[in-house]
Amino acid sequence: MDKNKTPWHLYIIRCNARTLYTGVTINVARRFDEHQSQGKKCAKYLRGKGPLELVHFEELPDKSSAYKLETKIKKLSKAEKERYILSSANAKNP
Repeated sequence: MDKNKTPWHLYIIRCNARTLYTGVTINVARRFDEHQSQGKKCAKYLRGKGPLELVHFEELPDKSSAYKLETKIKKLSKAEKERYILSSANAKNP
């Protein structure tokens, strides 16, 4: 990773109805807290859908890469997203 570039993160949140929300940020903990608080900075989609669970996040080299992956994941079916989350978890915990 380039030391002068701020890494971006893709994250996936599971809502109370088992739906999945995908987003990007430079600070996953802060962004998840914003969603949890249900305040002004919470994504409209997530309002009233708690409790929320952060089920996946990954670091990417830059904003462009993060948005490209977000777009790709948002086009997946729910089953494909679940497999993506599971395969990523297995890759981190062999």
